[in-house]
Amino acid sequence: MPYTAEHKAHTRDRIVSAARRLFNQGGFSQVTIEQIMTEAELTRGGFYHHFGSKEQLFTEVVANYITCNPLAVEARRGGPEFGNAHFVARRLIDLYLSDDVFDDVAQHCPLYALPSDARALGEASREAYTDLLRGMTQVFQLALKGREDGDSRAQAIIAMCVGGMVLSRTTHDVSLRTSLRASAHAQAVRMLEE
Repeated sequence: MPYTAEHKAHTRDRIVSAARRLFNQGGFSQVTIEQIMTEAELTRGGFYHHFGSKEQLFTEVVANYITCNPLAVEARRGGPEFGNAHFVARRLIDLYLSDDVFDDVAQHCPLYALPSDARALGEASREAYTDLLRGMTQVFQLALKGREDGDSRAQAIIAMCVGGMVLSRTTHDVSLRTSLRASAHAQAVRMLEE
């Protein structure tokens, strides 16, 4: 008896979630299809029923982040304040640079967790990465709508958020990585609020 479309979608989601966790921990080239399928509690042979290649899976992991990131999860549960562009932008900064997100590698955004992988892989992966970057930019652009320098501020906020997380991930100095994120947070909020 063939599997239902719902079962196939659920299985695909399990593979994507497992791959996101493993790619965030080890990067694209260090993770095997077998490791991904084991993490998803599936057999290796089932991989190709859902994806043509590991690169195609990577592309889906990046594209999927827009729906599974901490802000999106919170917004699905949230109230009317999520209709306010400024609230959403401020909440994104707060979550993005938070201790909770930093400590939970599975929640790490591909913009700071996987930039080298996105650059090294094919056009589809770079396009998904660019779409994610544009989507995040749009959150800040909406909050800064009407400002003459709104677009450049939105891009600067993203650079601070992503850069703060990239640098924080590179050091074992707890004080330094906390300070880097706190400084990036303060400057990003200032650019949003002023």
